[in-house]
Amino acid sequence: MSFTRIDNRNHDQIRPTKITPNYSPYAEGSAFIEVGNTKVLCNATVEDKVPFFLRNKGQGWVTAEYAMLPRATHTRSNRETMRPSGRTMEIQRLIGRSLRTIVDLKVLGERQIFIDCDVIQADGGTRTASITGAYVALALAVRKMMEKGTLKKSPILTEVAAISVGMLAKNPLLDLCYEEDSEADVDMNIVCTGGGKLIEIQGTAEQQPFDREQMNSMLDLAEKGISQLFTIQRYAING
Repeated sequence: MSFTRIDNRNHDQIRPTKITPNYSPYAEGSAFIEVGNTKVLCNATVEDKVPFFLRNKGQGWVTAEYAMLPRATHTRSNRETMRPSGRTMEIQRLIGRSLRTIVDLKVLGERQIFIDCDVIQADGGTRTASITGAYVALALAVRKMMEKGTLKKSPILTEVAAISVGMLAKNPLLDLCYEEDSEADVDMNIVCTGGGKLIEIQGTAEQQPFDREQMNSMLDLAEKGISQLFTIQRYAING
């Protein structure tokens, strides 16, 4: 493919990605993920309580909050102190759903794991980076609980990671940066388990509609990129 990307990557190449584990000294689990110029801090907090709708039901809960700091982008955005925006709510629900899908909540017991994902710098793919980093923070928190004897076995059933794909000038691209995302004909976010099963597909035609063949090409790219993210996650967790 002769198409030249803004940052000179190949169409099927992810951005340089690094996950620093145990970044925060006070959280039960934490990870600082850098995907190109997108940087997200993910902290996991374990609470010995569950939401009211789960009390006395013998299962736990995993949830998330997402926030973008005021100068994470080129211009300052207002801090969401009173009420999260619709976009923020949608993203944090996505993160929570993605994590709960790969956790046995019965094994977790009546406790909640809260994941905070704070975007320090944004250059596209903040929600997918948050999911990928949040999994590492979750895994490290679970490991700590097992080391302390709080859990006898891990409630984590498999891995989870996410990545963006899209179509730009009729070319399928993997892991879009902001400039590509803002000009893409199609923008899609893919969340996938370690077993290769899809958790969520968020896809929209921004300019031109796309056909099944193009969708399959984007899914193939996502599968390739997510497999690389799993390797990076494993290294962050296990060294």
